[in-house]
Formats: sequence, structure tokens, C-alpha cells
Amino acid sequence: MSLETDQAPGFELESTAGSAVSLSDELAEGPVVVLINRGHWCSFCAEQLQTFSEVAYDLWFHDRVSILPVVVDPLRKVTEMRDRYDLGVQLLADPDGEAAAKYSGTEETSHGVTGIAATYVISDDGTVRYEQVADHPGDRTYGNWVRYYVRNDYEPPFEG
Repeated sequence: MSLETDQAPGFELESTAGSAVSLSDELAEGPVVVLINRGHWCSFCAEQLQTFSEVAYDLWFHDRVSILPVVVDPLRKVTEMRDRYDLGVQLLADPDGEAAAKYSGTEETSHGVTGIAATYVISDDGTVRYEQVADHPGDRTYGNWVRYYVRNDYEPPFEG
């Protein structure tokens, strides 16, 4: 089931900054990128998060885009992940996978319930403009591509 062109499902999750963050509040400020991550142990997730950490301030300052990385783990583990990889973005804890289930879904693995890795770009009216659900754990959309996508009026930046 694709969410592209649909209204993004709402959620509110605890942040590693110590407060609750809701999609609706972030959309009131501008577009949002939702990243569904498998868990604190996922090195592919950490690599993707580092690319978004590098462009997050630029996206926010120039385009009012917020980055919301959702990690299917308890807050303590998610905070450890943020600190271990020195990420410049706050992570959102989705311990039961409820938010991830509304997007790309969850799956049972040797690590327990994990999110299925995915990237969503949501315009400020709440419409999912881009969706990429990973075919395998290393299949990711990176921060710089999303920056070009947003600045190209939600069109793929390197086609044509």
C-alpha cells in the first residue's frame, strides 16, 4: 500500500530532546521528512541519519523543512543511538512500532519488532509527495537527494 499522494498519517512521539513531537505541529511550520528506521542497532539507518544530520539545518533554514526520524525502539536506546553517532537531529522513539505501522509497516526480526526502512517527504498541506520503502536494509534515500527534491518543487532532481 503506497501513501504517495495521500494525507500523511498523524503521530505524536517522544523525542530525544525530552518532549513530545507531533507531525501536525511540525507541518504547521512547513514540509516534513519522515524517516522510518529499523532500530538503534541498524548501521544502515545510522548512515542514512548521518546524511540527514548534515543537511537538516540547511533544509530548515532555507526551506522550513523538519526532519523527523522515527526509530522503533524505546527512548533510552534511541538516545544512545543519537549520541553514539553524534547526530545533529533529534530522534523520535516509537517503542511499539505504532507510527511505523501507519507508514511502511513493521516486521518481526531477530531484534524483535522493527520498522521497515522508508523515507517520506510530506508537503506542508500534509500530502505525501515522495515515498521510498526499502527493498532491503541498505536501500535508502539520502539527505542531499531530498534537499534537491524539495528545491525542485517536489520533482525528481536528476531526471530529464
